Amino acid sequence: MQKATRKVAAALTAVQFYLQQEEEEAASVQVEPVSTGRNMTNEPSQWGHSGRVEMMEGRRLIQLRVFSNAR
Repeated sequence: MQKATRKVAAALTAVQFYLQQEEEEAASVQVEPVSTGRNMTNEPSQWGHSGRVEMMEGRRLIQLRVFSNAR
């Protein structure tokens, strides 16, 4: 019985050691930012804003048509 307990303890220790090494490697690796070529500012672009306004207007018109025919 003690042999099985020792084997289980050894296996669990090995797994714990392996996971600890993985965490240390992940913490030591520094990720470099990838340049996408896009404007990465927090300000919304004028083209993006214009597109969102167009989509909202189209959805509003669709809703008006749907609800006007429901009467």
